[in-house]
Amino acid sequence: MTDDTRDLGIAMTLLEKFNEETLPKALEIKHRLDQGERLDHWDIEFLEQYFKRAEEIKPLVDRHPEYQELYARGVHLYKQITDQAVQNEKAS
Repeated sequence: MTDDTRDLGIAMTLLEKFNEETLPKALEIKHRLDQGERLDHWDIEFLEQYFKRAEEIKPLVDRHPEYQELYARGVHLYKQITDQAVQNEKAS
């Protein structure tokens, strides 16, 4: 198996998981935060894993520029969530 074939398989698996599991959960958290709620323990755990996964796949994204825009959007969503969480904490 070539590195490109391996990378493609990994990318497809990661994209599927992101699309089916990670993105819906992140958007649900963002929606709640936009309504003024605060993060709970499970949200914080999810976000820690979200960030960890983003760091783990960064080398793959660096090797494949076609995934950089999607990666950047995912990181931007993470930043929006954390920024809103901080604002909500300060407001409470």
